[in-house]
Amino acid sequence: MQDHDRELRGHGRRRFIATAAALGLGSLAGCAGLGGEDETTTESGGNETVEQIGSGRSPFGDREITGGVSVADMPDLSGELTLYSGRGEALVGELISFFEDYYDDFTIRPRYNSAAELVNQIQTEGQNSPADVFFSVNAGSLGALKDAGRTQKLPSEVLDLVRDEFHDPDGQWTGTSGRARTVPFNTDQFDESEIPDDIMKFPETEAFRDNIGWAPTYSSFQAFITAMRVLEGEEATKQWLQGMQDLGVTEFKDEFLVSQAVADGEISAGFANHYYIQRILAGRPNAPLKTAFTSGDAGSIFNVAGALVLNTADDADLASNFVRHLLSAEAQDYFARTTFEYPLVSGVDPIGELPSIDELNPPEGLDLTQLSDLEGTVRLLREVGVL
Repeated sequence: MQDHDRELRGHGRRRFIATAAALGLGSLAGCAGLGGEDETTTESGGNETVEQIGSGRSPFGDREITGGVSVADMPDLSGELTLYSGRGEALVGELISFFEDYYDDFTIRPRYNSAAELVNQIQTEGQNSPADVFFSVNAGSLGALKDAGRTQKLPSEVLDLVRDEFHDPDGQWTGTSGRARTVPFNTDQFDESEIPDDIMKFPETEAFRDNIGWAPTYSSFQAFITAMRVLEGEEATKQWLQGMQDLGVTEFKDEFLVSQAVADGEISAGFANHYYIQRILAGRPNAPLKTAFTSGDAGSIFNVAGALVLNTADDADLASNFVRHLLSAEAQDYFARTTFEYPLVSGVDPIGELPSIDELNPPEGLDLTQLSDLEGTVRLLREVGVL
């Protein structure tokens, strides 16, 4: 591996991307993770196993990266780092292992679990926590640790790699990749013009009766409802949830299954993060599946996966530089090609037929730090009988 590392260092960014497929970075199998958001393997219909992750399902192949900062141009990593990852091993394990193998004197000790469980674990461990870096699937979990006083400020060299709206205004965490809320719909049943562009109108849309799906136990859905509580108020959100139940919404375990059911014609539409539609279309390019977007409301929020440095970090510089590596051009390309997420670093484009970040219409006046009250959302979901 040492010879391979030297070759990577010598050729920089382009060599990393070309070599990624050989390492497995570009063709992850969809094996089961440990409770994170994007890591499960789901069976489709009969006996066929559908891989949820891995750019091995992407038809786009290699590409040249012209923006961002290459790993080769970042500070070396040396020492030991304990990483609490709310992103599953099947999703990010190869990338984390690559960084460990790239540097001769760098060891990562990862602990994988759901983001919510890891937040609780960090809180329980207190100042005895061994965690140096927390890697989360959503901004809400990052905000919860910030609110609890368990973080420390990231250096400007990290924060300046992404736009201001994609990191904490106090510099306590940064996004590493993004996901847009969308409405997957079946093109055999609807034209795009028939999909409401106002999320609050869905309960009154009779065409969706017994024909629309959601995944209410899923953390991204709960972040979406948290955004609705912030933007529309508690009572309006409660009425929306009750209205969807009255409409006969079908519950699924996760949003991949929602999107798959839309593609299979089991339901006509649903609520999901954008990348689930892209993953299905990568394997089934002729599926009658398309993405619709609402505008300026909770249904159009742009959330991020991200990372922070804990106040228990043994070496804050090492921890911050590791977070910086998650924003390298190569890591951003990895997220785009293996999970179909939006890269957050300028010059690294998303994969698939997606609008750019600037073409999306997220709600004004909402920042991601307001999505930390997931407990309040869970209480509301239980109150109306969704959970």
